[in-house]
Amino acid sequence: MTIEATGRVIPTPRGADLVLVRSLSLSIDEAWAHLTESELTELWFGPWEGDGRAGGAVRVRMRFEDHEPAIALRIVACEAPRRIVVLADEEVGGWELEVELEADGAEESLLTFTHHLADLDGVGEIGPGWEYYLDLLVAATEGAERPGFDQYYPALSEAYLSQI
Repeated sequence: MTIEATGRVIPTPRGADLVLVRSLSLSIDEAWAHLTESELTELWFGPWEGDGRAGGAVRVRMRFEDHEPAIALRIVACEAPRRIVVLADEEVGGWELEVELEADGAEESLLTFTHHLADLDGVGEIGPGWEYYLDLLVAATEGAERPGFDQYYPALSEAYLSQI
């Protein structure tokens, strides 16, 4: 199975946005649950604990990383079932991540993931990483086999580096 890079690196006044889109075979409410309910985020990213409301903070155990590290996220916006924005702790880069959902018919939804980058350092690793996690989400929602990270990195690195 060959994996293709789907993300775009778009210059912004603040740096750049890394934007990836996925179609989900879920209603928007079901898709929202996979983004916000710990027992469902565990299937593709990791379980979390804490206050998931806007202004709150959570700790996510990264299930698909070596040693399953926990990362702290501050919830900047949580507008069910359409948009969530989080800031990752400085320890993991201080990343600002945004996910928007829109209904695509009654039983499908479109997910747009944006990583707001202050600079382009690491985009050759970051892009393939988010491709991997979003494909884990799709696999979890479809009951499909999980892809392996080695299918994404370093294979997709050049596709992201060529956009800068």
